[in-house]
Amino acid sequence: MDLPETDKLNPQPDLSGNPFVRRNDEQKIGSGRRIKLPKNIWVIAAVSLILIGCKAPMATKIQDRVKETLPQSFEDQTASENNSGLTPWKQFFTDPNLVNLIDEALKNNQDLLITLQQIEVAKSDVMYKNGRLSPTVAAKLGAGVSKAGRYTSEGAGDATTEIKPGKDMPDPLGNFEGGLVADWEVDIWHKLRTEKQSAVAHYLSTVEGKNFVLSSLIAEVADNYYGLLSLDNQLDIIHQYIDLQKKALEIAKIQKQAMAATELAVKKFEAELAKSNATEYDLKQQITEKENQINALLGRYPQPIVRAKESFMTIVPQTVYTGIPSQLLANRPDIKQAELELKSAQLDVEAARKEFYPSLDINATLGLEAFKPSYLVKMPESIAYNLAGELAGPLINKSAIQAQFKSADARQIQALYEYDKTILSAYLDITNQMSAIKNLDQYYQMKAKESKALDEGIDIANQLFRNSRADYLEVLMNQRDALDAKMELIEAKERQLSTVVDIYKSLGGGWK
Repeated sequence: MDLPETDKLNPQPDLSGNPFVRRNDEQKIGSGRRIKLPKNIWVIAAVSLILIGCKAPMATKIQDRVKETLPQSFEDQTASENNSGLTPWKQFFTDPNLVNLIDEALKNNQDLLITLQQIEVAKSDVMYKNGRLSPTVAAKLGAGVSKAGRYTSEGAGDATTEIKPGKDMPDPLGNFEGGLVADWEVDIWHKLRTEKQSAVAHYLSTVEGKNFVLSSLIAEVADNYYGLLSLDNQLDIIHQYIDLQKKALEIAKIQKQAMAATELAVKKFEAELAKSNATEYDLKQQITEKENQINALLGRYPQPIVRAKESFMTIVPQTVYTGIPSQLLANRPDIKQAELELKSAQLDVEAARKEFYPSLDINATLGLEAFKPSYLVKMPESIAYNLAGELAGPLINKSAIQAQFKSADARQIQALYEYDKTILSAYLDITNQMSAIKNLDQYYQMKAKESKALDEGIDIANQLFRNSRADYLEVLMNQRDALDAKMELIEAKERQLSTVVDIYKSLGGGWK
């Protein structure tokens, strides 16, 4: 039976999912009649989806109490804007050997190089989020073949349809196509822009993270350098002490031969000499390990560290100015990093909330399509296009986006606590270190007096021992006390210098 002329002009639609087939808002029912949906159904659907989106949950309101209550000045410090943390590190450190080591570390340190790659990852994420704001256009080529069953609506339609008068529809039916495919999510709620802003904030936080790594690296190289100089000077003191004990041992042997001392005195001096020799080897091992710690920071294999140990005890620690606490918010990279991560987390919450709103997607295709490749050039018959807009929003079973929103909200609160923790730790660090500078200065002066007095006591004890007017135990005790005092004096100098380095880092210095 021939189809009505109208059906020949309107063949069955392709149900195979071909993107080039045109669709409209008409629906076909079993009797062959077509009905049109009400014209205002799209307006009704859009309004319904917007009303549903208005029920999106609210984010937790956070309050930054630590930042709001930041003191105006540091404890026991006069408020002044003079801040040593603003001094460039090449001006702060004056030892040329140390400056050279830091320069090499900034070029080759592995942790710093890893951090630089983290910045690149964050930069790529910004580019990805920015790309989502624009339509995606792709070129498409395709070929296929299909055969519908004879006793189906599609098969029956194809069997009674003529391509042109006297020429039936091919069976099986080929399909060749080529053209452009475009897809675009319209950012009607600025959700995509918010995600981009979050990515930008995270990128900036990685830059501040790199600055914090720089500051920490410089401080670590300086601390290890001063620690190495301290070990060098302790080794020199041990060598001096060994020479002193060798002389005392010779005196004890002479006195034993003269019946002025016993074998016990000789053995005591020998034991003390052996103990000092053992300490010498222990210090040499510590020096090797400290050198390799510096080499590791410089990203190189073991090699000697160039240094001038002779001037270590005469180094005068730099005077440090703390400035005011509010300067920490701008100077310290870790605080700025935590602040930017907090901003990123807040934007993530905003973006997660907008997931409850309906999204508008626009899809379009334009190209050529035919069941035979040679027909692709026959235009306009082979031209195919499609343009569709879709507004969709969640109605039921929102558990996934609710969980995503709650997770983002919790991360926002966590980021606030991290930010507050960083500010509080910075303030307490500076307070402790400024107190340490004052107390270490007094400690060093007292240890210097103690060491001087014990050195004078050694000379007196040795003279008395030679004249048999002092016991060997008095000589040993004076030597041990003098050695301990000198070792503690050297360690006090190292602590002084390291504390200045640490407070310089705590004030935000080192990365400029």
